[in-house]
Amino acid sequence: MQHLLTLEGMPRDTIVALLDRAQAFVDDADADHRSILAGRAICTLFFEPSTRTRLSFQRAAQRLGADVLNFDAATSSTTKGETARDTLKTIEAMGVHGFVVRHAENGAVAALAQAANPGTALLNAGDGRSAHPTQGLLDMLTLRQAKGADFSKLKVLIVGDVRHSRVARSDLHALRALGAGEIRVCGPKSLLPEDDGTLAGCTVTQDFDAALDGIDAVMMLRLQRERMAEGLVASLDDYRRDFGLTIARLKRASGDAVVLHPGPMNRGVEIDDEVADGPQSLILRQVANGVPVRMAVLEALLHV
Repeated sequence: MQHLLTLEGMPRDTIVALLDRAQAFVDDADADHRSILAGRAICTLFFEPSTRTRLSFQRAAQRLGADVLNFDAATSSTTKGETARDTLKTIEAMGVHGFVVRHAENGAVAALAQAANPGTALLNAGDGRSAHPTQGLLDMLTLRQAKGADFSKLKVLIVGDVRHSRVARSDLHALRALGAGEIRVCGPKSLLPEDDGTLAGCTVTQDFDAALDGIDAVMMLRLQRERMAEGLVASLDDYRRDFGLTIARLKRASGDAVVLHPGPMNRGVEIDDEVADGPQSLILRQVANGVPVRMAVLEALLHV
């Protein structure tokens, strides 16, 4: 790979190889890996706010021995009108050849990749509603750790604001590539994608209680109020009533079902505290897995 822009179309073998390498980093957590990217420079080029993704990429790059430059759009020349392309080319001219990019516009990272010099690698840390490939990979690693490598036996449910979720799109690409046995998608009709192929092969419903029956893994999504027009949800109370994951609802799933959420969570809206902090929650493990997954991807793109 020269860049990692999306999981769409990525072969199963490539995904598995990245997950295997990430798991090796997990298993060898105390080893010194700083020689892998020693002398390489990586810029976290974020045009949107982030906590988990930005910090885990920084931690991953540091563990691999890279020099990390942190770009803050709020205090950069973008406030003076500089384009994202000019920002990229400026930093590239300083000898930086690895960029972790987050942007609010669909396709923005792919456009920057086209403008980059040969030998420069771009990694999509989330663009618009399009893709968040490393989140998809860390979700698959978390599932694999909990449920085993044979995804053909898994029944997975994705719940909530799929329309605005780049995470859901990347998870769906990965689940299909890994051969998940059944994928269910549940949410209000106003928050499900148009007929654009996103939900191909999925069982789609607005009945959350029925969707939970016998499920092995529940992926809750954040209600992305910053990306949606007014009126898509009648009220937060109504949303919680119909699509909020409570302890009582979770009992409809398999007894050993696990719960995931990419964060940040709207506690008391899409997920209750008792579930988010409960024994079936893998939410903090997802956060922890972000570092080894991003180490695996940075190594694949930048190790010479």
